[in-house]
Amino acid sequence: MDRDWGSKPGSGGAASAQTEAMDRRERLRRLALETIDLAKDPYFMRNHLGSYECKLCLTLHNNEGNYLAHTQGKRHQTNLAKRAAREAKEAPAQPQPHKRKVSVRKTVKIGRPGYRVTKQYDPETKQRSLLFQIEYPEIEDNTKPRHRVMSSYEQRVQPFDRRYQYLLFAAEPYEIIAFKVPSTEIDKSTPKFFSHWDPDSKMFTLQVYFKTKPLEANKPQPPPPANGTAAPGAPPRPLPPPPHAPPPPPPPPQGLPNPPRAPPPPVPGSLPPPPPPMGNGPRPMPPGGTPMAPPPPPGGSGTMANFTPRPPTIPPPQGFPGQQMQGHPPPPPPNMGQ
Repeated sequence: MDRDWGSKPGSGGAASAQTEAMDRRERLRRLALETIDLAKDPYFMRNHLGSYECKLCLTLHNNEGNYLAHTQGKRHQTNLAKRAAREAKEAPAQPQPHKRKVSVRKTVKIGRPGYRVTKQYDPETKQRSLLFQIEYPEIEDNTKPRHRVMSSYEQRVQPFDRRYQYLLFAAEPYEIIAFKVPSTEIDKSTPKFFSHWDPDSKMFTLQVYFKTKPLEANKPQPPPPANGTAAPGAPPRPLPPPPHAPPPPPPPPQGLPNPPRAPPPPVPGSLPPPPPPMGNGPRPMPPGGTPMAPPPPPGGSGTMANFTPRPPTIPPPQGFPGQQMQGHPPPPPPNMGQ
């Protein structure tokens, strides 16, 4: 067979170690050329023979890949370190740039200055303002007081509160004083915001105007509180109307239009009249002819029970003496049978 040992039909022969090394160097050369620009390398030089030289190490290289591999080697890196050390040693000592050192002044504080704060209100612009008058009778010569506005988050004395800011005044040798003012935007226009230092009276004056907040036209009304207490500044709620008095009770019932006439008194020696008919029927007469005693009223405590009495029954009409009912003869007198 005419093919190399170990190869397959239709393919090339097996790659030798030399061929693999050449392929690896070519691949590394292409990768190095993509990341390294040889035009900026000061030690890379191409001679008239078409080969490449390293001016630092004085070495000759056949191609660019060989030179790039040389730059990553130990010999080239050692020569780079030696040359950098020699240049640093031979370089003349240059003067360092002068840095101005600011020392913190340590002065003895003599206390806090006197001050006066006046609240003002402009009825035309409806703006509120504050007028500060600080007295520095022992201020240092040729110095003026200074002031600045500090946010609540810059200080470390009081807890943070976004509703307030601080206005600071400082002058040597007095202590720094601060005023807690509302965190409203300050109007820094010329006629309203001004400061003045009077060197004769040693008084520093500062006037601060606060901008007014725009009115919110479509702001919804807050809901009424649940416990009945109104928010501060809100108008009082109207009182509810008084409850209607209950109707008076009906008048007590008057007498019946035709009250029953009392029966005539019994004649001595006659029987009592029969009792009126009861709703449950007449009770039988007990033996012996002795009528039964009426039952005692209910309730044993001596007080009458609360009940509604039954309306009295109207007895049949009886005629007056000398009158006769139509169709009925007059009743005989009670003692007629004796």
